[in-house]
Amino acid sequence: MVGGEKEISDELNEISKEIIGAAIEVHRHLGPGLLENIYEKALLYEMKLRGLVAYSQVTVPVQYKDLTIEGQRLDILVEPGVIVEVKAVSAWREEHQAQLISYLKTTGHRLGLLINFNLDVLKAGIKRIVV
Repeated sequence: MVGGEKEISDELNEISKEIIGAAIEVHRHLGPGLLENIYEKALLYEMKLRGLVAYSQVTVPVQYKDLTIEGQRLDILVEPGVIVEVKAVSAWREEHQAQLISYLKTTGHRLGLLINFNLDVLKAGIKRIVV
């Protein structure tokens, strides 16, 4: 976990467990090697099957002084506020984590999951980030 041992509500913890379970189910069926958008759509579908309220490609504006800048887009936002960033890469890069941290900071949400589907064992491809 990034940012130390910060407290998160029981509700967000339960939702993150459901999201991870959904990701494992998607990975079990599809395996590694596909494009990110395939995993994103399958994960969104699986989360909805589990009763989660989730939206994909959510546009979030960034505020800079008195300027509102459009263009930041979250892969998946799960209510009441877990951001899921989907990856299909051979190895993590620092910017993947930095991107999710930026999303959390600009939205005010505290919990994010970085999920890399391009691994043989999905558990090794999940990072939980709390800010």
